[in-house]
Amino acid sequence: MAGGCIAFFPTERVIFMKLYQRKENDPSPIAQADPYILKAKDGRYYVYTSGGYLISSDQLFSGWQYHGVCLDMPDQKMCWAPCVVEWDEQYMMYYSSLDQDSNDPHNQRLRVAQAESSRGPFHYVKDLLPPFSIDPHMVQNASGLYMFYSGNDYMAKRAGTLILCDKMTNPYTLEGNPVCVARPTLDEEIFEKNRFGNHKNWHTVEGAFYFHKDNTHFLMYSGACYQNQSYYIGYYTAHGTQDADLRTLPWKKYPNENTYYSVMNKANGFVEGMGHNSVLYENGKYYIIYHGRDIGSRSDTQDTRCARIDELMVNGDRLSAEVTP
Repeated sequence: MAGGCIAFFPTERVIFMKLYQRKENDPSPIAQADPYILKAKDGRYYVYTSGGYLISSDQLFSGWQYHGVCLDMPDQKMCWAPCVVEWDEQYMMYYSSLDQDSNDPHNQRLRVAQAESSRGPFHYVKDLLPPFSIDPHMVQNASGLYMFYSGNDYMAKRAGTLILCDKMTNPYTLEGNPVCVARPTLDEEIFEKNRFGNHKNWHTVEGAFYFHKDNTHFLMYSGACYQNQSYYIGYYTAHGTQDADLRTLPWKKYPNENTYYSVMNKANGFVEGMGHNSVLYENGKYYIIYHGRDIGSRSDTQDTRCARIDELMVNGDRLSAEVTP
């Protein structure tokens, strides 16, 4: 995992700090992509990343330890973007992966694993959806359980990956009535031009994370290609009661579908490729946990994205993360 440290600043603002400091001869991987944070009932913070890796700490800004792979997924490979929630004294991990004999990333599919501890090991239980389905976020409100995830639309004007929401009948089963809640609308969301040789650009909106503040609902996403400098975090908003059906809320891209707005991007001059976030509310503040690459660290042979944390400002419908060197 990439080096770095966590520190307190006089303003108590956490600014582009890396969660985990990799040491010499450290067995941990360099990358901590797609970090999902959970504060478990034991009071400890857990961050799960692609690859099924786990780091944890009893303090949010220091003391992070590497625990290795916490997911057992027989006959599978390439775990992407795990989401972990507590449910009925158990811990549920939602993730996507490939069958062992597949090398096509478009065969990634959503699956669920279960553990008795937040540390795992999480054991595969069942498939949730057919390919292509990735980037799950399972949430609960007064009206039930919902799953946000990404799938593909080849026929749309802006063909590409979009975000769907479906209700769940239980933690192991989707209802089967998904609704598109976020789709690409901008050139800034182009994943690759002429990707499949059909003269159509491929767009991507992925990495859904939902939270609400009172009756304002936020659906955060990552746009464009995760390998590019321009990968960014945007979001949708909706207004409705806290018991609303999350599929039918009037979701609108902020500030509108024709205007690019990034919660954070590479303009700070020292981090690029920021995206795929989760959010933690702690002591009256919101924090955004996401991955990014130090500018100049990109490699063709290894993933250099590492988990970072910043304070997330919530001002009405506007989300922002102040970036300061």
